[in-house]
Amino acid sequence: MIGLETLKHSLSSFVHLLGFCLEAISAFCILLGLISTLKIALASFRRRQIFPFIELRLNFGSWLALALEFQLGADILFTTVTPSFIALGQLAAIAVIRTFLNYFLNKELEMETNFQNKLKEQSSLNHRI
Repeated sequence: MIGLETLKHSLSSFVHLLGFCLEAISAFCILLGLISTLKIALASFRRRQIFPFIELRLNFGSWLALALEFQLGADILFTTVTPSFIALGQLAAIAVIRTFLNYFLNKELEMETNFQNKLKEQSSLNHRI
């Protein structure tokens, strides 16, 4: 039985390390998204263009959606070694909330992208006339 307990502890440690790595990647995605979005905003400011609010939202929102995917992966890993039903329920609730956030964020990004593409099409048609 000692071998089984050691294996169980090793697996738990590995899963927690992997979950921590996924959470770190998620935080790094948010940092990259912030840097990328700030670059767009600063470039627009330097060129004295109209503030690209929609472009900034699309850019940062995409990074947030990616970060949420990594967070959800970490949550799934943590549920595999959760010691109690209470902790399992808490993690399940967090996973559901993150899944809904990610779903609606992706829907909003998709709608915004489609809207921007239609504006570009109309603009190119107007320039041809």
